[in-house]
Amino acid sequence: MPGTPGAAGQLRAQDIMTGGAHCVGAHETLHAAARMMRDMDVGCLPICGDNNRLIGMITDRDIVVRCCADGIDPAEVQAGTLDGPVHWIDSAADAREVLDTMEQHRIKRLPVIDVRAGHRLVGIITEADLAKNLSDAQVAEFAGRVYADA
Repeated sequence: MPGTPGAAGQLRAQDIMTGGAHCVGAHETLHAAARMMRDMDVGCLPICGDNNRLIGMITDRDIVVRCCADGIDPAEVQAGTLDGPVHWIDSAADAREVLDTMEQHRIKRLPVIDVRAGHRLVGIITEADLAKNLSDAQVAEFAGRVYADA
C-alpha cells in the first residue's frame, strides 16, 4: 500500500511512475522542446534518437542556462546536442532500486523503460511520484541524499 513503511519492497517502477512520457526528438530544436514542456506543463523531457530510443534528458533549466543565458537562439539548437549521461530504470525494478538509482546519481527524474517490450520508454518517475507512493521516511531519506551537499 502506498505511503506505508514496507511499500518500497512491494512496489515496482511501473507502479510509481507517471505514464505516457513523450520524447522530444534529438533533431528537434530547443524552442520546440520548450513549447512541448509548456504545453504539457512539465519541466523536463526525454530526448529520443532516430530509433525512438532514449538518449538523454533535457530540462527547462538546461535550455535557459546552457542556451539562452549564452545568447544562443533556441530555435537554432537541436535538443540532441544537450544530451548527456542518462540513467533509467526497468519498469519491473522494485521501489528500492528506484530510490537507490535516484540517490546514487542524485537525480530528481528517472525515465522508466520496459525492457521486455523492446526497450520502450513508458514513463518517468519524479519526486512527486515518490511522495505519492512511498512512506514519509523513504521520501525524507531520498531528499537528504539527493539534496545534501556533495
